[in-house]
Amino acid sequence: MQDGVAGLLLAAIAIPEQIATAHLAGMPAEAGLYTFVAGGIGFAIFGTNRFLSAGADSTVAPIFAAGLAAIAVVGSPHYAALAGLLAIMVGAMLIGAAVLRAGWVADLLSLPVVTGFLTGVAIHIVVGQLPIVLGLPASVFLPPGDPSLPARMATIWQHIGDADRWSVGIGLSVLAIVRTTEIVMPKVPGALLALVVVSCVVALWHPQVAMLGALHAGLPVVEMPTFADVYALLPLVPLIAMVCMVQTAAVLRAYPSQPEGPLHVARDFAGIGAGSILAGLIGGFPVNASPPRTAVVAEAGGGSQWAGLVAIVLALALLFGGGAVLGFLPHAALGGLLIGVATRLFRLGELVRIAVRGGSEIVLALACALLVVLLPIQTGIVLGVVFSLLHSFYVVARPHCVELARAPGTTVWWPPDDGGAEYVPGVLVFAPAAPLIFTNAAFVRGALKAAIERAPQPVRLVVIEASGTIDIDYTGAGMLIRTIAVLRARGIAVAVARLSAERALRQAERTGLLRAFGPEWIFRSVEEAIARHAEG
Repeated sequence: MQDGVAGLLLAAIAIPEQIATAHLAGMPAEAGLYTFVAGGIGFAIFGTNRFLSAGADSTVAPIFAAGLAAIAVVGSPHYAALAGLLAIMVGAMLIGAAVLRAGWVADLLSLPVVTGFLTGVAIHIVVGQLPIVLGLPASVFLPPGDPSLPARMATIWQHIGDADRWSVGIGLSVLAIVRTTEIVMPKVPGALLALVVVSCVVALWHPQVAMLGALHAGLPVVEMPTFADVYALLPLVPLIAMVCMVQTAAVLRAYPSQPEGPLHVARDFAGIGAGSILAGLIGGFPVNASPPRTAVVAEAGGGSQWAGLVAIVLALALLFGGGAVLGFLPHAALGGLLIGVATRLFRLGELVRIAVRGGSEIVLALACALLVVLLPIQTGIVLGVVFSLLHSFYVVARPHCVELARAPGTTVWWPPDDGGAEYVPGVLVFAPAAPLIFTNAAFVRGALKAAIERAPQPVRLVVIEASGTIDIDYTGAGMLIRTIAVLRARGIAVAVARLSAERALRQAERTGLLRAFGPEWIFRSVEEAIARHAEG
């Protein structure tokens, strides 16, 4: 019973959203329903999560639409064929990720980067839908010669005086109803309510605005793709697959099947991949997990994928039996609905929290947003991913290395603070808070050398406090072995304490680092090392 109720609510929210997302993707309205049906069936068969709703998604739609528009004319049979081929290729990559148990790939993008590129995508959606909501001529949608977002914004501004009052009123009304219901009555399907109200108004007053038109029942006939098409789509496939993996993993963490149970991230990648392949075969486009639709299923008490299957049946009923009602749906209504979706993607609160708590990471978030806004959307996202990886690389390559002090009255060695600290004359306790690998070996050696040189008294013992060293590679071990030899040649004893990470211990033994320290200079605590040195 609860699955049936959840399915009804899911259909009420998903069907308008899928039609709008198809519009955003440059595909006919029915393609959005095909994608929703395929995504739901594929995930129900191969996925594991009880709540996840898969289908057309407004995050990936503008990304691949921008890429496909550079290859084929939007709305042409070739464009539809490319969208289907892209869905199959993305699905194959997601299934490959599942087979390789590559759920960790979803963690390659940090939250600031994801927030930044979602902000950029939101701005793209708003700018793309403004001409529709304003009722402007088709030439404003994509200015000739310069299709960049700034050029489109400038063109829209030049034509703002040509706005159609009916289109503006319809678009703003839909946006207002959607946002109001989200805030005041979150369980009410605001999108469906808004479209019903607008359709009734159009049926009564017959304004001269562009209409969506009735759905075309039956599967579309699309062109067969060529090897040249496959080659043209290759740069776009990993980008779309990465976004799908990141968003799917985020949905799984937010709505796990069991609160304390394991997450089968890789297995659920296969569910999304299977849905995407099926969508490509029946005239749809790439499938993704949906956070808001999944939230609807979970909060409505849905206990299995039967909720999604109920929504699929209702979507099929509309597709093959009730598509004529969409003849009273204006394009401006879909534009207002998509601008409402964009406002959800624009996470201002998260940006503020990153600025307050994340330090310099707000620069990373804003840079990713600007890249997506100022460059072609797919190029901006790729560069955002590169920046994210470079940021992670920098953090590892320049780790925080600290000189520890004894907390007063204890045997605990800790970074010194204003509460006071105790030092042992002639002893330097040095803690590199990172794995010791090729990217940071020279930096750590330089930090240790600098710490020895600025010590207030000549150093007679260096203790490497290695609790934060979770890995050691050949280069890092070699650097430390040579450093031990140099320091001991200067009469400075070198010990290691708290090297407890199993992987680091295995590597230290394999590379000969433990032999370089010597068994008599390997300790479980800093105090043991100091006591051993005091004994001579």
